[in-house]
Amino acid sequence: MEQPDRTDIAIIGAGPSGAAAAAWLVRAGYSVRVLERAHFPRFSIGESLLPQCMVHLETCGLLAAAEAGNFQPKNGAAFCRADDYTTIDFRDKFSPGPGTTWQIERADFDQRLIEGARAAGAQVDFGVTVTAFSADPERPQLTVVDEAGESQALDARFVLDASGYGRVLARLEKLDKPSGLATRCAVFTHVEDCIDAGDYDREKILIGVHPHHPEVWYWLIPFSNGRASTGVVADIRVLEAAGDTDEERLWTLLGEEPRFARLLKQATPVRDVRRLQGYSADITRLHGPGYAVLGNAGEFLDPVFSSGVTIALDSAVRAAPLVARQLEGESVDWDHDFEIPLRRGVATFREFVEAWYDGRLPSIIFHTEHQPRVKQMIASVLAGYAWDTDNPFVAASRRRLNSLAERCSLDAEAT
Repeated sequence: MEQPDRTDIAIIGAGPSGAAAAAWLVRAGYSVRVLERAHFPRFSIGESLLPQCMVHLETCGLLAAAEAGNFQPKNGAAFCRADDYTTIDFRDKFSPGPGTTWQIERADFDQRLIEGARAAGAQVDFGVTVTAFSADPERPQLTVVDEAGESQALDARFVLDASGYGRVLARLEKLDKPSGLATRCAVFTHVEDCIDAGDYDREKILIGVHPHHPEVWYWLIPFSNGRASTGVVADIRVLEAAGDTDEERLWTLLGEEPRFARLLKQATPVRDVRRLQGYSADITRLHGPGYAVLGNAGEFLDPVFSSGVTIALDSAVRAAPLVARQLEGESVDWDHDFEIPLRRGVATFREFVEAWYDGRLPSIIFHTEHQPRVKQMIASVLAGYAWDTDNPFVAASRRRLNSLAERCSLDAEAT
């Protein structure tokens, strides 16, 4: 093996968290090397952003690069269940900050972000795989293998793992742990949606609930080019019972929800149906000697509220200044300044995910009468402001959700 290459910061993965951290750090004057196994553009799921993302994109200097994509504007979420239909407008929220964002094809979005980081000065290597890691508080080292099988050592002063579902350091450092969420399966595709319905709002993600299986839900995410992402999340047994192939299962289940069946009756698939199974994951710790773990490479919850990219970007803009401080010789408390606050927001999202699947949150969302302030507080969490502890539904998520769901159930019984 040749003499090791050197860089200030090595970042594993060129997705949103890797691009955001790279962009911030090169603008702060550090040399950054991004190591990406795939070649961009590449397909990824997670296409409906939350308004909190806009704050983070601006913080790391990538907002203009993303704006150039002319993505589909998004101002909220719509929910349907049998004859019920309701919307949550992110512009009418409790927390300060943007109330709009985009719905994006990730291949284009992710490439724009990493190219923005490269334009700022980051070195980006595609088609390379990290096969080994040696943790060290001063000089962590990676082993990188290219597609020709050539191996190279890379010395860094700090390593950030932004490898997403690859979970490189969780694997190499044996940090994986069960997520605590039930194992579910998503099947999905992209379509030319051909939707001409007058009651279809392209500026909102549509989330549907199966009429007979309340734990099964759907998404429809429209893009600016007339295409859309659509999929279903279900327990594997329900999914397998719906057909012999994932394509048959997806379209069978979509056809069982009246609004989705109507909206997609003329849709034409433009991508093979894909499956993502057992996606929820957790990690024992998000940092160690000379490294920190970002976004999905650490903990991933569930796609239902589109929190993945928001958490990824939050982790990146939270970690990057700490890396800079550490490289300047400061003592950084990674628990206090990174892991604890990051996980606090993730825990808020988790409470909402659990409340969705056990029925509390649907009973709240489809309830017809809410005080405007309560609806604004819920809108803020669903808009990604899960770290705003001034919001009672962040500061005491479980208690507030329990109390509100109980009141909604009592109201429903009384009518």
